[in-house]
Amino acid sequence: MKTKPYDQYDYVAMGLLTAILAIVMLCFSTCSPAQAEGIDVDRVVYAIGKAENSIKYPYGIKSINTHGDKVLARKICQNTVVNNIKRYEALGNHAESAKILDFLRFLGQRYCPTSGNITSLETALNRNWVKNVYYFYQRGV
Repeated sequence: MKTKPYDQYDYVAMGLLTAILAIVMLCFSTCSPAQAEGIDVDRVVYAIGKAENSIKYPYGIKSINTHGDKVLARKICQNTVVNNIKRYEALGNHAESAKILDFLRFLGQRYCPTSGNITSLETALNRNWVKNVYYFYQRGV
């Protein structure tokens, strides 16, 4: 007698496993670690998008060619903000008690530097980045 690779119990088990996995993924995707630590990532990302205000480079993303895709650029921006919160805390700062302006200054050093291998025009433009992002952050989503 031939045995089937999957009988009806295997299908039930696979369905149950898939449902459990989906629930776990949903829990992790809705709980942003940065929001739990006091910095509203969505609000920072919104503010960066408004401050950058670019069709060709949404959210100011130039390191990866997004082809103008706002959804992809927003995800890259969000990852950058979350990673910089981790860097900020690794330096001994506490995101839950940080003033948002202090964090934006820290983020601006990486996201929109005013020194290093950049042109004088970029330096002049980048000088206002923290102020602009902070303005849109205060206005909210």
